[in-house]
Order: sequence, then structure tokens, then C-alpha cells
Amino acid sequence: MTGSKGVLLVLDGWGEGPPGSDNALAAANTPVLDRLRSQYPGPLLAASGSAVGLPEGVVGNSEIGHLVMGAGRPLEYDSLLVQRQAESGELRTHPELRRVCQGLAERGGALHLVGLCSDGRIHSDIAHFGELLHGAQASGCPRVWLHAVTDGRDVADGTAVDYLAQLQKMADEADAGEYATVIGRNLAMDKSGRRELTERACWLIVDAQEARAGHDAVSAVAGSASDGDIPPTVIRDYPGVRAGDALLFANFRSDRTSPLVGAVHDRLTQSGRADVELLSLAEYDTRARVTALVHRTDASGGLADALEAARARSVRIAEPEKFEHVTFFINGRDARRRPYEEHIQVPGTAGADYTSRPDMNVAQVADRVIEAAGRDDVPLVIANLANIDVVGHTGDYAATVKAAEATDLAVERICAAAREQGRWVLLVGDHGNAEQMAKTGPDGSRRPYGGHTHNPVPCVLVPSAGQRLVTRLPDTSETLPSVAPTVLDLLGIPIPVTISAPSLLSTSGRTETKD
Repeated sequence: MTGSKGVLLVLDGWGEGPPGSDNALAAANTPVLDRLRSQYPGPLLAASGSAVGLPEGVVGNSEIGHLVMGAGRPLEYDSLLVQRQAESGELRTHPELRRVCQGLAERGGALHLVGLCSDGRIHSDIAHFGELLHGAQASGCPRVWLHAVTDGRDVADGTAVDYLAQLQKMADEADAGEYATVIGRNLAMDKSGRRELTERACWLIVDAQEARAGHDAVSAVAGSASDGDIPPTVIRDYPGVRAGDALLFANFRSDRTSPLVGAVHDRLTQSGRADVELLSLAEYDTRARVTALVHRTDASGGLADALEAARARSVRIAEPEKFEHVTFFINGRDARRRPYEEHIQVPGTAGADYTSRPDMNVAQVADRVIEAAGRDDVPLVIANLANIDVVGHTGDYAATVKAAEATDLAVERICAAAREQGRWVLLVGDHGNAEQMAKTGPDGSRRPYGGHTHNPVPCVLVPSAGQRLVTRLPDTSETLPSVAPTVLDLLGIPIPVTISAPSLLSTSGRTETKD
């Protein structure tokens, strides 16, 4: 290696939007980030839609953001692949869906559809329910149970009733499907490691237990503080999953659905219902055997493979909410621990109320980054500061302002330590979030919004010696996949031919170039 050591610091949810009353980042007191952006101006990177391999107009997310940062190229994401099959009609006639439904018809079983009930298109798209319902009906499935997970994060809070009504209309049009359960995503899609939340969702779906009774799906959301917190609710006389049934998980994104899939698999196996087949709309990363209807794009040959080939040690650091993103996803969805890779998962904050702890454990993340940056045997530290995104998802504007300020303090400490060690720091967002904290609801009123945005993300290089980032041409749109070749450029590691995005490092500061 002929380059210099550094830190890749992902500020999760750090987007660039116009200042205004909805922009928590603009309102926050962030003197360090403001100074760095002024002193070391870098390009804004497109982080949504086709720039990262998503359907056009779809907001970016942490999974695809880290995936393409590591791959060094746009990747046709699972949602795009599913959308193509939905638009072509292939999803309705999918051979696996037909096989399962015909088997259910022969033995009188039921199909259970489980998924996030919204059109946020980060984890799911409610339109896919309609395609699956039509496919089940055409294949003669005798009964379809709907297990709706209410959102309030990827879409405006307070809209669950509207989406449940949409799903009911789809069921009526397909002449298939009736509500079985309703539950909020904060329980059914927990990823903070709180198994008790996942188990409540599992017991609800599998055994109709640990739940209140609801007359219909709409009444299930009444009285809840937010759509994401809808308590487990059984609709009418739903009996639970019977032996010989099948479950199809309709989210196309794996990370927040896999814990529930694993819990469901365990419960079915332990209770003598191992013959219940599990399916998923797209591939899931789970130990349970799940048949996927749509298979994913290969993401190998990126940053992690180049680091391994160069025998360059890297240390990956994050809190539990984003730990997979700096390991599994940035490594091209490769779960193996590489020989020159160290993982440090900083303990998360107790409980799920991020609004009361907007700083989360960012100070300890900074401590671990500073320790790793002080080691001569570590060319690269990769870390994620989760606050802006995780707290932004609550929709709490004031708490998100505090989260941004806590992030600013952590960046100050990390950059100061890096400067002492002669390291560069590349700061980049993975998608927008906290720069838009409200949206207009169906009734025309402004409502708190905790979802992602279409906005580009900042990219700032705090150099160790003479490097700078440039936008190559005035009419060139820079994109998130350029992170991988830029990091390799800075480290002095040759860029693999599988990386198609250009490095953002200026020619004068470049140590290695792609052929």
C-alpha cells in the first residue's frame, strides 16, 4: 500500500435539504460539521432511486446505502427486482406461489401473508399484497389470512387506517384474503435485539396469543399513540397457524424481518408444526429455511474483497441498530468474518425510547473509533454513527435536533484523534432522513415524519495530507457507490475491475488509479 490510513465514518440519515421548519439538521447546533463542510467542500452524492439500484423515485435506505458503498457500483436492489415481476404479471403466476397454493387447496390449508402495510417502499410496497392475493386466488388457495404490520415510520404517522383500508380493497378485488392480526412495526420489525418484542409478534401470528381482540382491522389502531406501536391484535376469530398451512412474508427487505421469521420458525418447530412452509417475497438472511420468490443480485467484488486481497486490516464499529450495515451489508451481504477484519459492536442503549436518549451510545462508539485509529496495524476503520437516523425515525423533531448535536460532538473527537494520528476521515451520509421531519397527510395537514428522503447526502474528506474530493465535471451527478473506490484510492489499494463507480479523489491526491 502506498496510500495513507483513514476512517470511513458513515453518518446515518445525514441528508442535504433546504433549511426550514421541518429540517432538524439545519436547526441543530453543529459547529464541527458546519466548519468541516466549509473548509473541505465535497460533492453531494445521490443516494436514492436508480443512482443506487432502487426503482426510480424510491428513497434510499441504510441497507442499500451501505451495500452500494461497499460494492462500488449500483446494484439492482430486491425491491426493483420484485417490482419488475409485479409489473410484468410474473409475480401472480410465480411457479413457487402456484405450487404452494395448489398444495394448500389439496389439503385444505391456509396461506398467511405477513408484511408491512404501507407504500414507503423501503421495506415493502402494499401493492405487492395485491399481486400475491390475485395469484393465490388464481391458484385455488382456499383461504388467505392477512397479518398487517402498521408503519408510521417510512410513511407519515397516523395513516395506518388508510393503508388498512387499501389492503381490504385489494382483498375484495382479488376475492381472497381476510384480516387475521394487526401489530405495529416497532414490535414485529424490531432490530435492536429485544427478543421479547419479536416474540410477541410471533405468538400473535402463530398462535393468536398475547393479544387483545379486535372486531376489525381499523378498530385495532384506535387509541394508539403511533402507528408503529399498535399492540398485538387478533381480528375476530382468527385461530392461529394450523399444521399444513404456509406463511409468505411479503417484505422485500430482509434485515428487519429476519428476526420474526426465525422466531416463527422456532415456534412452529417446537410445537409440532414443522410442515408449515415458509416463503418470502425476496431472499432473507436467516438460519430458517425460507423459499424466496425473487433472488438477489450478486454484490461481491467490492471494498471488502479488495481489502482482503491486499491483506489490509479493518475494524468495523457500530451500535446494534447499524452493526450489520458496517459488516454484512458493506461486505456485499457476505456473513463470513474475513481474516483481516475486526468487529466491535458497542452496546446499545437500554429500552426502545430513543427520544429520551438521543445521544444513544455515540460517545462510546467514538471511544472505540479513536482506540482503533491509534493502532499502526489498522489501515482502515469503518464506523457508523446511528443517532441522526435512529432518532429521526421517531418523528420527534426536538429529539432529532439533540441527536444531530451529539453526532457533531462525536465527529469532533474522532477528527481530532485522526489528525493526531495522521489519518484522513471520510464522512458520508447513507440516505436522507432528519432534514425532513414532517409531511403532508391525506387530510392536507402537516404530520410528523420519521422516514427517509430523496435528498442527496454530503461527502466530506478531512485530509491527512493534501488530498481533496472533486466533482469531475459540472454536469456529472456523483453517487454513493463512489465511496468504495475513493476509500481504496486513499489507502493506495488497487481498485477491482468489478467496481464501476469513479473515485472522487482528485488526480493530484490520488495514489492508485483504476485501469
